[in-house]
Amino acid sequence: MSKQVERHNISDELYIYKQDNSKRWYARIKVIDKWHAKATKQTEKEKAIGMAYRLQMEYQFMADRNILVSSKRFRDVAEKVISTMQEALDNGTGTLNDKTYIQLLHKYHIPFFDRTYITSIDAEKLREFNKWRVEQFKRVPAKSTLLNHNAAMQLVFKEAVENKWMLAAQVPSLSTKGAESQRRAHFSPEEYDKAFDAVYQLEQNSSKKKTRLIRELLKDYMEFAVNTGIRPGTEMEGLTWGDIHIDTNEHNVIFYITVTKGKTVKHTGTREVVCRDEIFSSVQELRERFPDRKPSDKLFRLADGSTTNELSRTFDKAISEAKLKSSPQGVRTLYSLRHTYITWQLMSGNVSMEVLAKQCGTSIAMIEQHYSHVTPKMYSKELSGVDLGKNAPKAKVKKTSGMKQNEARLSELFKEWQANYKQHGCI
Repeated sequence: MSKQVERHNISDELYIYKQDNSKRWYARIKVIDKWHAKATKQTEKEKAIGMAYRLQMEYQFMADRNILVSSKRFRDVAEKVISTMQEALDNGTGTLNDKTYIQLLHKYHIPFFDRTYITSIDAEKLREFNKWRVEQFKRVPAKSTLLNHNAAMQLVFKEAVENKWMLAAQVPSLSTKGAESQRRAHFSPEEYDKAFDAVYQLEQNSSKKKTRLIRELLKDYMEFAVNTGIRPGTEMEGLTWGDIHIDTNEHNVIFYITVTKGKTVKHTGTREVVCRDEIFSSVQELRERFPDRKPSDKLFRLADGSTTNELSRTFDKAISEAKLKSSPQGVRTLYSLRHTYITWQLMSGNVSMEVLAKQCGTSIAMIEQHYSHVTPKMYSKELSGVDLGKNAPKAKVKKTSGMKQNEARLSELFKEWQANYKQHGCI
């Protein structure tokens, strides 16, 4: 919280003061028995006194015309906005954006602006905030990040204007000048194999049962993410057994997954995701792990039936030990498996951006923005005149100890899965 460190009285109804977080003077003006705070934007005392007189005249002018507002401190307005959004979330009418804005206001805006009067937030104060925010991030935030921050801030200003705690003309402009968006970190097929092996080794070396179960589940989680493009996090963790569907023809099968929760579902509705056939062994192991599964059961559970929040941390540990955490495109995380899926699909040249955008629940513009470096490789044959005959990147075939499958056995197995789905609502 900022503290007053210096004060100079001008009259009984006017004084200027400094705070410990700024070199500039602020004015406190009493009009119609109420005190109002306003930044003078001046560092020199004499200039600040002159500006204070000018502000006093402006406030008196507004009071005479009944347009003077009684300002509130930022924290009070922000907490009122947060309360409204939280109530909407509790009633099931809120959005994922509401959750984001609540987090941002708590983590950044309230700690910085705190007891500052909302009418005192001007361009200079915002520049101080931007500098402080860069220090918190330890980098310049991306433009997309700033847009979220600004949206949260605008909600606070909107609340203040509606309650006549500030005038619309007093709302400052918010900058969206952030770092240029970068390429998305992904894995090459060889790197993914190495990452998978690293998790496998962690599983084999587990000293505790719970740790082993987490690492066991992580392998299946990785396979689904890299072979479907589904977002790790809410989308993946919201999947249930009833969300997996199949179409079969003899010993061939196509898996479909219905995504009902996640980042874009609120705006676009559910979407059907077509899976690469490499997820077969993961599905088979998950079925064997949960013989009494129900359609409403979460897909990604530990073998003891519990859930875990440790998958991301465990993945970070594995790729750090494999020296795969860093890449030319940035730091890799569990989310990089989605970027890997998109990159591999683009490099294969077999899927259009329009189809890929629908599959991944994103826009063509977003793919073009973050994966433009991949696009020329889609047309390497046409651009070079040379066909190297290389196949598209494929994910690692899981190391399983199950019996060797043959076509006849697969046909029977898939018939069994279809029958199970018709009878119980899940494969």
